Amino acid sequence: MVDIRYEKDADLKYLAGKTVAIIGYGSQGHAHALNLRDSGVDVVVGLREGSKSAEKAKEQGLKVLDVAGATKAADLVMILAPDQVQRSLYADEIEPNLKENATLAFAHGFNINFGYIKPRATNDVIMIAPKGPGHTVRREFEIGRGVPVVWAVFQDASGEAEQVTLAYSKALGSLRAGGIKTTFKEETESDLFGEQTVLCGGVSQLIQYGFETLVEAGYQPEIAYFEVCHELKLIVDLINEGGISKQRWSISDTAEYGDYVSGPRVITPDVKQHMKEVLADIQSGAFAKRFIDDQDAGAPEFKALRAKGENHPIEKVGKELRKMYSWRTLDDDYKEGSAQR
Repeated sequence: MVDIRYEKDADLKYLAGKTVAIIGYGSQGHAHALNLRDSGVDVVVGLREGSKSAEKAKEQGLKVLDVAGATKAADLVMILAPDQVQRSLYADEIEPNLKENATLAFAHGFNINFGYIKPRATNDVIMIAPKGPGHTVRREFEIGRGVPVVWAVFQDASGEAEQVTLAYSKALGSLRAGGIKTTFKEETESDLFGEQTVLCGGVSQLIQYGFETLVEAGYQPEIAYFEVCHELKLIVDLINEGGISKQRWSISDTAEYGDYVSGPRVITPDVKQHMKEVLADIQSGAFAKRFIDDQDAGAPEFKALRAKGENHPIEKVGKELRKMYSWRTLDDDYKEGSAQR
């Protein structure tokens, strides 16, 4: 049976008198730091020397230290650096400065689950993973709502790891919506699977194949873009609001009928078999090893695949068409055509 906790199930006293170090000040980092601060928690931000995020954090009135200094000061260290960076960051700057009884926290279980970080037995190891991007976590907090969270305890050295996890989730604002108990293994493997087969890999490939099919058949690229890419948001928003049933209720009868008869022709049973193969690679650690080995080598495969995707014809067409959108905005972290890698 699913274990869901709410604000009534958590007590901020488990963070009282403690200093929380947020390592990283990106999408999730800024939301965690600001929400916890506004909930009355003592927060410091840990950043590497020269980080461009330091000024942003200082402008918000947050105390900024280097990673080693923030770790030394903290009773709870939340690591929000990219997966491929966490291993070296932990070994070089966090572990040597981590208090013997400090809590080590993550928002994704990758490095713990696959053994790239091996925590000391004296430290609690917990996870608080909001199910939404950082700007949404912050916005919902500010208006009195919250983004649901999944949470887990990997190691309970203190006997209070669960209480601390729930207190952090409450301070983040997530228990206003609810927090679902999971494990590091379940969160990591299901998260990677969802990204690779549906949310990112599956959707991206489906859009590109749909675009190519229409263009190769002689249809205008601009029309193809609207039909297989632009309108996707309308469908996803409906699914987000009320599931697949609401999406089917909202569209035309023609579209709904086409959903039933043509969807299974495109997404055939062999796709599910390939999904199982992807899941097996995730569960065995093969995907994690491929990713980390490539990153350690300077990310040649990753960079080549990124370049290939950015050079797909749909990107050029879409960039021009999006100039027509009067409602279009871009966030501070991504400016189209000039994104910083």
